[in-house]
Amino acid sequence: MIDEGEEPDPRFTFANERTFLAWHRTALALIGGGLAVSQLLPEFEVPGGRALLGLPLIVLGGLIAFTSYDRWRRNQVALRLGQDLPAHWINKVIGIVVGVSAVVAAVLVVIGPK
Repeated sequence: MIDEGEEPDPRFTFANERTFLAWHRTALALIGGGLAVSQLLPEFEVPGGRALLGLPLIVLGGLIAFTSYDRWRRNQVALRLGQDLPAHWINKVIGIVVGVSAVVAAVLVVIGPK
């Protein structure tokens, strides 16, 4: 466990834990969505269109899962030391990947299935 600083109010510790679990739910949803896209959608006119759309979601889900513990730990240390909660680079990555995926999906829909 983390021994630095003072034990924070348990409500903050539990909130940090709920956030950690929410990151894992998000990761699982992205992985499941990426698998569904790559396996269940009909083929697009663009070769590899399903993989083009599904793989980034799967990779993003994996990144979120791998980074969530570090994020939880850094937040917990900040809470114990009475510091501001640190920012994390994964937020920007999520925004970029989801935004680009939406554009790719829109293009694939306009082009249409085979």
